[in-house]
Amino acid sequence: MCAAATDTDQHLIERFLDALWMEYGLSDNTLAAYRLDLTQLAGFLAAQGASLTSAQRAHILRYLGERMAQGLKARSAARLLSSVRRLYRYLVRENLLQTDPSRDIDMPRQGRKLPNALSERQVEALLAAPDTDQALGRRDRAMLEVMYATGLRVSELVALKLHQLNLRQGVVRIVGKGGRERLVPLGEEALSWLQAYLDTDRSRILDGRVSDFVFPSRRGASMTRQNFWYLIKRYARQADVPATLSPHGLRHAFATHLLNHGADLRVVQLLLGHSDLSTTQIYTHVARLRLKSLHAEHHPRG
Repeated sequence: MCAAATDTDQHLIERFLDALWMEYGLSDNTLAAYRLDLTQLAGFLAAQGASLTSAQRAHILRYLGERMAQGLKARSAARLLSSVRRLYRYLVRENLLQTDPSRDIDMPRQGRKLPNALSERQVEALLAAPDTDQALGRRDRAMLEVMYATGLRVSELVALKLHQLNLRQGVVRIVGKGGRERLVPLGEEALSWLQAYLDTDRSRILDGRVSDFVFPSRRGASMTRQNFWYLIKRYARQADVPATLSPHGLRHAFATHLLNHGADLRVVQLLLGHSDLSTTQIYTHVARLRLKSLHAEHHPRG
């Protein structure tokens, strides 16, 4: 379906990505996703005898149609179209193009995907799963407690550094997506496990090595997201927690349980580091479903 993107188009893409990084401070992973989307589009256009600056609305529609015919889901197609739209807005803004060929293309319909939230009982079982007679088990318990207490993303948790902790005030400072900074309370239980781990177990795990990471591996490096996910899966099996648990399962539980106990949606938005309230609102659906289930189970006329 695709040829190689022309050098001219590839240069335009890199120029656009540089502008995104300068303006929004997007992560390397996000920029890589944009690069892949746009390079594939440019290759398709090259095979059609067109380019990013000569493409018409019909070219983009044809490209989206072919990708969806190959199995691209509506959610991924919407993300792809968002990348394309952002590129063309940039080209128009920089006077490299007069009109935006993507402007009148509708986003593909996509269903609302609800996160799977653990119950409070399941979370308690998961938190209790590590063997806290061992230094690594106490490290893992502290990690799980901190993640559930703060709602951090997995990437934020494994990259957490000592200077981000303020144990006296009981908060952690996070710089999230787009360079947005937030202060998140740790809570007494997480603070207790974290303090005990830092006092004794962290130095035992490092065994003389030096590291800035709060939760280092034995080599002193940060734990990878994949390694943390393997730990979660192992502890989920021990705790008899459903295998559908996602990598962000404790983050989802954090948000849902706060709402179940009456937290304000905007407070949850700030704690999660969401730039848009609509991203947080999905958790209100989860909370309502949970409350309906509890009502049906326990009310005499449920």
